Amino acid sequence: MLSRPGALADMGRAMLRWFGGWWQIVHLGALLLVLALSPSSYTRENRAAVARHIVLGTAPILLWFTLLSSLIGLVLIRIVVVTAASYGLSQYALQMVVRVLVLELIPLTAALFVALRIGLPDGRELARMRLRGELDALRQKGIDPLRHEVLPRVLAGGFAVLMLAAAAGVVTLFLAYLTVHGFTLGALERYTRTVGQVFSPAVALIFTIKTFLLALAVSLIPVASALYDLPRGRIRTSAELQALVRLFLVMLLIEAASLVGNYY
Repeated sequence: MLSRPGALADMGRAMLRWFGGWWQIVHLGALLLVLALSPSSYTRENRAAVARHIVLGTAPILLWFTLLSSLIGLVLIRIVVVTAASYGLSQYALQMVVRVLVLELIPLTAALFVALRIGLPDGRELARMRLRGELDALRQKGIDPLRHEVLPRVLAGGFAVLMLAAAAGVVTLFLAYLTVHGFTLGALERYTRTVGQVFSPAVALIFTIKTFLLALAVSLIPVASALYDLPRGRIRTSAELQALVRLFLVMLLIEAASLVGNYY
């Protein structure tokens, strides 16, 4: 009986820390949104930093992700087409490919890929800078760390998700056309009509919002966890674990909301 109040108090403190962590992420996101929309954030030095992070983050993984997604997509397209033909549903094969690959799998895969290759490493780097006092040193010099160090990384991570999703989506649509119709332009009009039927205005809006939200989550949550959740004296423990848990939870909620919007 004596341990019950203590357990309840510990649970209450854990809930407060949980809500406090989410509030810090939302607060940082609002600050970065204001900075991203402010012309004063794009001085020559900051523009150079943004461009450098975009190039160094996106260029090395764009080709590999596109090739890998193309190979996997080609296999999945072939499976869907053959399965649909065996059941006499060939007319629905393209719609299934576009819905499953382009609308659902590619944005989610691009977000996961960027999270592992850009988001978490950027958060780890900011965590080291925080522990070494480099962010405080920038403040003492009159330089805003959010503008100079955090904002370029968040913009670069979001840009990488959008670029990977766009490139893989275009290549997948091209491969789907070749798989079904071959090297001919005679079916292009019918193919574009089928894709247009899938991308109705409502579906296109939901797809755009989902991709932007995934890009925001992947670029913001690891950085926020590194800035606010890092225990003193440790670099790669609970901060990265909390970032992964939060990131997967947010991505799951975004995907679930998009499925509800598209199919209900």
